[in-house]
Amino acid sequence: MIDFRYHLVSLISVFLALAVGIILGAGPLQGTLGETLTRQVDSLREERNDLRAQLDATTGFLQADETFLAAAAPRLLDGALAGRHVAVVSLGEVPAATRSGVTEQLEAAGADVVGTARLPVTWTSVEEETSQETVAEGLRRYLTDAGIETPRDEPATTLGAAVALALVGTGPAGSRSDDAVDLESQLERFDLLDVAGEQTAPADAVVLLTAAPVTEDGAEASAYAALGTPEPEPEPTVSPSAEPASPRHAGDVWTAAAAGASLVSGTLVLSGPAGDGDDPVQRVRSDDELARDLTTVSDPASLVGQVTVPLALAAASAGQDGHYGPEADATAIPPVPGE
Repeated sequence: MIDFRYHLVSLISVFLALAVGIILGAGPLQGTLGETLTRQVDSLREERNDLRAQLDATTGFLQADETFLAAAAPRLLDGALAGRHVAVVSLGEVPAATRSGVTEQLEAAGADVVGTARLPVTWTSVEEETSQETVAEGLRRYLTDAGIETPRDEPATTLGAAVALALVGTGPAGSRSDDAVDLESQLERFDLLDVAGEQTAPADAVVLLTAAPVTEDGAEASAYAALGTPEPEPEPTVSPSAEPASPRHAGDVWTAAAAGASLVSGTLVLSGPAGDGDDPVQRVRSDDELARDLTTVSDPASLVGQVTVPLALAAASAGQDGHYGPEADATAIPPVPGE
């Protein structure tokens, strides 16, 4: 049985241990411990300073490379897309800087950006799948009349083709066709398309942009801000309490939409992040059939990607589809037009 003597011995042991520690720390071990800690702090401080110097040097090199590319871009792009009418479409939310940067380089290549639009994130809502199937089936007649067939079990592919037909459909005297205008109106009515401004002429090439999801804190501004156009505010079709779409489901939807758009637009470039297996760009590249029919460009948020987009579009218009970027499964730069 534990008695008072047991507690007394335990307390004495604790105090003896504390006393020995204090004596040793203040005596023979004081210098050794202090010197060891000082050396470690000095070493960490030196390592931090070295890493900061390396970061500053690397940042300087990157800024120099970007300055050079910005100066060289006009020579690379000069006349590459002269006379071409291009529509730029965001798949979901794309930062304003990305969209305006791509648009600027397209115009530097001589393109006339005749249409800018966005496919709302409602496309990726699982709750909206049934209604989207119904809309896709209702719009199928426009595609059939244009000689385009899409799988009935892939509504996102049908809707992607419908969006492309609304952008490129050409009527008499080179104007937009009545079907194209009607398609645009219906897609807007069903909250499947947001158009920034009036499209004055049919496009003959399409650029699709994707980006990493926008955070709820609003760190990435809407693409419409860079266009100087008030952003449309359609009535929300998804309950605020609804579960957000998983990256895999969103990747499925946007990849199918891009595949559908490519059936209509003979010249199309898909540009977006390529660092994740759920990204549409990587999904296209890993699918042999899609990889043959679609041109992709990685990282449109960077100046390199923005300059590459019009070059890739020019190559695609010449029948040279490819995949461009720093990744192992891509080429660094598209072929120069005319070569």
